[in-house]
Amino acid sequence: MLIDGAQTVWDSLAIVEYLAERHPHVWPEAAAARAWARSAAAEMHAGFVTLRNLCPMSCGVRVRLTQLPPALKRDIARLDALWQDGLSTFGGPWLAGPAFSAVDAFYAPVVFRAQSFGLALSAPAQAWCERIRRCRRCSFGISKRWRKPGATPTMNRKCWPAASWSTISARRGRTERRA
Repeated sequence: MLIDGAQTVWDSLAIVEYLAERHPHVWPEAAAARAWARSAAAEMHAGFVTLRNLCPMSCGVRVRLTQLPPALKRDIARLDALWQDGLSTFGGPWLAGPAFSAVDAFYAPVVFRAQSFGLALSAPAQAWCERIRRCRRCSFGISKRWRKPGATPTMNRKCWPAASWSTISARRGRTERRA
């Protein structure tokens, strides 16, 4: 939620557009890159339902899925193709060209899902994920949280699909198997 004086904006896509009206460079400068970035952000905003449901956001837990349902495979393939399209069309190193923009921010949570769940991605997509993980705009709050002494990553089991899975502790390197 964004509160700017008396104005409240509660939807992530609306927040980005609100900010873009007030600050340059939220979206790419080139018209073609800007149109692609807006379309890709809208797809993230409304899509990838299976990925969101089966791979909840987590920065500290590592999970190895023992099954990849077809719908999840389709979501992963679409993400990979979309990221490769942006990187190759606009020349990278960010999804829509040379500068970090709102589309990179929209997909940053997926980077941490891919890391947490060990999702297989192409080399260009993996390189972009690594760039996001190293980007201070994306990682400051996350890294600061996990630097706290005694911080232990946990996930509520109710979030997980009924399929078998294993959790790999990010701090201890041990594996717990659950069915």
